Amino acid sequence: MNKIVFFLIPIIFLFQTAYADVVIENDQKYIDDDNLLHIVGEIVNYTDKPISQIEISATTFSSTDSKITTINSNTPSHTIMPGMKAGFDILFSEKDPSLVSYYELNFNYKIASAKNQVIEITSSEISRDSLDNLAIVGTVTNQGEITANMINVVATLYDRDGNVVTVSKTQTQPDFLKPGDENFFLVPVFDKKQASNVVDYTITAESDEYTVVPEFPLGSGILLAVSVSSYIFLTRNPKLILNGIEKIENTKRGIFRRRS
Repeated sequence: MNKIVFFLIPIIFLFQTAYADVVIENDQKYIDDDNLLHIVGEIVNYTDKPISQIEISATTFSSTDSKITTINSNTPSHTIMPGMKAGFDILFSEKDPSLVSYYELNFNYKIASAKNQVIEITSSEISRDSLDNLAIVGTVTNQGEITANMINVVATLYDRDGNVVTVSKTQTQPDFLKPGDENFFLVPVFDKKQASNVVDYTITAESDEYTVVPEFPLGSGILLAVSVSSYIFLTRNPKLILNGIEKIENTKRGIFRRRS
């Protein structure tokens, strides 16, 4: 019996290491201005491979542990590059949000091919109009050699505790960008109650062909050590925290439960 236990310990350890390669962080639930429940958070890719086809499901429970409903969703970003993250927003439109005591999150993903990084975010800032509507405005440039199509800009906004407040996205208009051209974007934040809690944000951009490149004057030595496949975030307070890299399987699944 002692020999069996001896061999089981390293097996369990290795399983937990692999399980932590892709995780959900900074998640929380909130009820919006229309009395609809949202569960928001981030999926973080701690691996050395890009991931895509990311599917997230959220199951809600009552205070008596009874299942209420399950909603399936996807991340607005199609690809999460190594060491980086993508926000998500799961909307529940049918059930009474006051019945929800806690929730459980599940996700699936697959290994993806790396995209070239030639979409450059050349500026971004938070803007409020006279009615206190919040938006993030900026510009993107195509530094590649071919036209970029269907450019998707995603903003993840945070509160003072670092939790995700909301996630919003837009597509640039026109929806293509020729080599060397620059385009304006505006990412609106529709929920005023959530917008009032925003103190920080990150921006990512990708097209069918490309992902965003770094735009940081800070930490250039760190950036040089990062492989060209890394997916860099443009943040108001840029902090690039590249975590340990692990080998992973083609598909993994995680389960996270949160009680409020």
